[in-house]
Amino acid sequence: MPALSRTDTSTLGRWWWTVDRWTLLCIGALIGFGYVLVLASSPAVAHRIGDPRDMLIVKQVAFLALAGGIVVGVSLLSPKGVRWLALTGTFIALALTAFTLVHGVEIKGARRWINIPFLSLQPSEFLKPFFAVLTAGLLVEARNTARFPGRIIAFMLYAVIALLLKSQPDIGMLAVISIVFLSQLFLDGLNIALVGIAAGGLVVSFIAAFFLMPHVHIRVERFLHPTHDTAYQALTALQAFGNGGLLGRGPGEGMVKDILPDAHADFVFAVAGEEFGLVVCLLILGIFAAIVLRGLLRLIAETDQFVLLASAGLLISFGLQSFVNMASSLQLIPTKGMTLPFISYGGSSALSVALEMGMLLALTRRRFSGSDRA
Repeated sequence: MPALSRTDTSTLGRWWWTVDRWTLLCIGALIGFGYVLVLASSPAVAHRIGDPRDMLIVKQVAFLALAGGIVVGVSLLSPKGVRWLALTGTFIALALTAFTLVHGVEIKGARRWINIPFLSLQPSEFLKPFFAVLTAGLLVEARNTARFPGRIIAFMLYAVIALLLKSQPDIGMLAVISIVFLSQLFLDGLNIALVGIAAGGLVVSFIAAFFLMPHVHIRVERFLHPTHDTAYQALTALQAFGNGGLLGRGPGEGMVKDILPDAHADFVFAVAGEEFGLVVCLLILGIFAAIVLRGLLRLIAETDQFVLLASAGLLISFGLQSFVNMASSLQLIPTKGMTLPFISYGGSSALSVALEMGMLLALTRRRFSGSDRA
């Protein structure tokens, strides 16, 4: 592609000189790691479940290619375009999430997926980015328009989402969305006492889930008192990091992918640790941290409240999802079926995170209205 001049006023030219190219580079690096690790982990998993050897690889290559296109395409949008995308996407994702309770596919006791050709769609994945942006729009509109019940509408939508996720059940997803929602309310100026009450309510809810929901109770007990029989995947993943050491055993030389059912998805970080070692794991961790920190730094001088709230919500969601996956692989928290963005196998995850990062890049692009406000 020919070099783009700063005087290029085409859509592509304006996008290239206003988008955060360092964040774009980090996203490209994560997609690259996704390709490498799907090549490392998927053949063994495909063999174990009876699929053709390269089936998972081909599907994930297609998902990641589409995800890269979505990141670029969505990042071309204006903030107003991002708002409309989030509004439309939230209600479509809500309808499909409700549909899973009636006609969804049940896996391991949870109804979270809809089978469509070439993909098991998890609609709740798309609620994370869309609801974060929609919440920001509602909160800002409540400030700018007299008598507009933005906070009330946001709370009502959150209550509907919480009910749907609890019914599936998907407590991990509900936890992420709840923390993002509470963070946005805090940034919007909600009284600190009310924030404390809400945070206390979340803690009480999770304690209640421990006592009232058997699958939550089992996971926490397995985390607190792990044995080879009850916490096989978590302990095996932890052993894989020890086997990898500093530089890893080498590409294709790891054993964890041959014995862990979710090595290509929830425990792909363990595959990276065993085959590529601590150095590559720290590099992956550093890329995730760079995306979050750079995004937050770009918001320091932001004067548009919508951009501030929406971007913060997207960054918190992205950071939390990354943390939960890596921390559960390292047995730092109870295991949770949450993917590592752009790296774990999964079409719904790759596409939803692509939308998340595309909207972030669109919102944090440099915009000129007499002065540079980025």
